[in-house]
Amino acid sequence: MPKGFVVVVCSLAVIAAAAALADEDYSAWPLLRRSFPSTGGGGVVIGEYDPVIEGDRCRTAFTATLPDGQVFRNVAEFRAVPAPGGTLCTDGRWHAQDGGGASGTTPFRVFFGADGVRCGSP
Repeated sequence: MPKGFVVVVCSLAVIAAAAALADEDYSAWPLLRRSFPSTGGGGVVIGEYDPVIEGDRCRTAFTATLPDGQVFRNVAEFRAVPAPGGTLCTDGRWHAQDGGGASGTTPFRVFFGADGVRCGSP
């Protein structure tokens, strides 16, 4: 495959991703709640979720409560990027606070509107 072809394909992919980001209406997302079902499913409930923007990152400590009542304390960190009407927290990663090594990524995103309203991805 010619090198120039790969560059063009990659460039088009970046442009398409940027266009998709610009088309999304983050302010139409539901208001962020401190407690909600985990994006991972399995009956896990996320709690005490209260993200803040710190420089180019969004951070929050949170709990993950399993259906049997076990509670795990975690921390999530996202990239904070400018978005139309505010700041989007995206590309989230989380890790356990207990040092047990549990970690992962999350598709969940948070939007901080310029008016201070926080919305969570549907």
